[in-house]
Amino acid sequence: MIAMNNDMRETLLYFSLKYVGDFRKIYRALEEKESVDTALFEQLKRGMKASYLTIVDEQYPARLKEIYDPPFVLYYYGDVSLLSRDRMFSVVGSRHPNAYGAKMAKLYTHVLVENGYGIVSGMAYGIDSMAHNEAMHSGGVTIAVLGSGIDEVYPAAHRSLYQQLMRTQLVISEYPGMTKPQKVYFKNRNRLITGLGDQLLVVQAQLKSGTMVSVGHALEQGKDVYAIPGRVNEDPPGTNYLISQGAICASSCDILLDE
Repeated sequence: MIAMNNDMRETLLYFSLKYVGDFRKIYRALEEKESVDTALFEQLKRGMKASYLTIVDEQYPARLKEIYDPPFVLYYYGDVSLLSRDRMFSVVGSRHPNAYGAKMAKLYTHVLVENGYGIVSGMAYGIDSMAHNEAMHSGGVTIAVLGSGIDEVYPAAHRSLYQQLMRTQLVISEYPGMTKPQKVYFKNRNRLITGLGDQLLVVQAQLKSGTMVSVGHALEQGKDVYAIPGRVNEDPPGTNYLISQGAICASSCDILLDE
C-alpha cells in the first residue's frame, strides 16, 4: 500500500507540473491512464522549490476533500499542520477598502484570533492582507492562498508579507513554481479560501467582485456567511446586499462568537 501511494504521489505530481495545476487536465490524464514521461518529469522536478502534498497524503486537509474539484496537489511553504487546524475563519473583502472597512477588518480579525480562530485569506491588496497582518500581530495563525504559482509573488508589493508568511505561517497554491496569475486562477483560489475555513466573514465588497465569488463558493460548501453591515451611501453596497439575501449580520464581533 505504501509503495502504491508513493507511486500515486509521483504520478499526481507529474501531471500537476505538466498541466500547471489544471484540475480538468489532470483528471483527464488520470482517467485515460496517460503514461509518465520520466525524462520530462525529472526536468519539471528540477525547477521545484516548494514542498507539496497530494490528495492521497494523510496530511491533505479533510476540508478540501469535501469541495468540488479538490486540488490533486498543493504546493506550500511554512507550517503545513495549519491545514488541519480546528477553528478556522475565512476573511475576505475589498481590495480597496475605505477607512471604516480597514478598521473593521483589523478589529474583527483581532477578536477572532483572541478567541482561538485561525485566519484564511488570499494575500491580495486590501482586506486580505490586513487580515493576515492583524492575525500575526495578534499572535495568531493564518493561511494565505495564492492565485498564482507558489513561487510567484502577487501582488509583487506583498513580497515582504509573503516572506513572513512563509517563515512563520503557511502559504499554499495549487499552481506550481512561477506560474503567472490569471483571472481564472483567482476564481479557483477562492474555493480554497472558503474550503479551508469553517465560516466566511465578508468585511466590505462591491456587488460584482471576487469577494462575491467567494460567497458563492462558501454557500455551495454549506458554510455560514457573515457580513459586516456597511454605512448607507458611504460604503460599498455588497455586504448590505448579502445581509438582505440571508447572510448573518455581523453587527458586532460577539455575533461571530455566539454563532
